[in-house]
Amino acid sequence: MLDAVAATGEGPAEAELEELRSFGEEAAVSGVTLRALVVHHLSRTRAAWPAGTAGSGRVLAAVQLAVEALCEGYERAEQLAVRQQEAARREFIDDLLYGSGEPGILAERAEWFGLRFSHAHAVAVAEGPVSYAEGDSVPRLVERAVTGRFGERSILLTTKDGRLICIAPGDQRQVLTYFAKQAHAATDGGRAAIGRPHPGAGGVVHSYEEALRALELADRLDLEDPVLYAAELLVYPVLTRDRQAMADLVRTTLGPLLKARGGPEPYLETLTAYFDAGCVTTQAARSLSLSVRALTYRLERIRQVTGSDPADPRHRYALQTAVIGARILDWPADSRRIGVR
Repeated sequence: MLDAVAATGEGPAEAELEELRSFGEEAAVSGVTLRALVVHHLSRTRAAWPAGTAGSGRVLAAVQLAVEALCEGYERAEQLAVRQQEAARREFIDDLLYGSGEPGILAERAEWFGLRFSHAHAVAVAEGPVSYAEGDSVPRLVERAVTGRFGERSILLTTKDGRLICIAPGDQRQVLTYFAKQAHAATDGGRAAIGRPHPGAGGVVHSYEEALRALELADRLDLEDPVLYAAELLVYPVLTRDRQAMADLVRTTLGPLLKARGGPEPYLETLTAYFDAGCVTTQAARSLSLSVRALTYRLERIRQVTGSDPADPRHRYALQTAVIGARILDWPADSRRIGVR
């Protein structure tokens, strides 16, 4: 090729460059480094350099085109390998978090990504104001922060349904907590939840679902904590495990408020603030921007309408449980669908 360039002054033919691209692609597939490929090519170029060439500039230009073609082929193979790896990784993550696939095969695939199901794992899930996908700046920022501090260390960071996901061994809670805090900062005040550790591939699904439920509960209950722990919220799934029983409690205890002037919402807001304040009227009134007298009036109206006194310890637990149930069941907005009328 160099002899033809020196003799004619014309650059390499496209067919020759494509042959070099194919050669570079084959070198990448066979495991040759790009450095070794270029060094080999330049060594062959020096040996084949036309003697007494007047048009050295043209020959050098041909050499440059040849090296570029080799590198293009090499990069083509690398890009294909990356796409295949990304597809395999995404398929594995989907199978893992959906709980699909044969457990034995899933465990074998997991080892390629640093997960060993002989250990318990826990999952942290973070969400922000927008959806995120792998390769976006926010997931990359969080991943750099986590791996920069803890290394790979059997940690899998990814995205799912627009949320950030971190899977780590159950005994490395500090990894998940650090991920949650980094995600909270990177998502501009987003919220994260951490599921409990569970063994096996099914344990990952269980922990993931716990974290998702914690995020849902945080929305329903207006929890302000930036990092939620499923283990600390177990009372809420217990309370709503028998949904019909909870619906009956809400209907029986709070249903009369539907007939109150202004509807039940102001009274639910009052009860929530009152219980959150530890039943201290001054603190509850302050949180609602009400006078103590106005708050006391509302509490008295609740007693008159429902027959339950928020200040009476005998009534307080049932009222507070009903208020929590109403928020979880989205009552009264969703009263018709859940049968609480």
